[in-house]
Amino acid sequence: MRRCSRTACAAEAVATLTFDYADSMAVLGPLSLTPEPHGYDLCSRHAERTSAPVGWQVVRHVWLGEVGFKA
Repeated sequence: MRRCSRTACAAEAVATLTFDYADSMAVLGPLSLTPEPHGYDLCSRHAERTSAPVGWQVVRHVWLGEVGFKA
């Protein structure tokens, strides 16, 4: 189990947050298969609350099953 990267949070991580500085974009997706040195693993609470600085956009990738699609 990987823990949330946020300070003082011991919850299990479910998503990985990475940044694309050239495009002013924060990318939030499912938990990466391996820990990413420049990414942040987040629990569901912190992933839902993630925002970006003014002028940046947040791109959220989800598994198809999470938005009502069936395989």
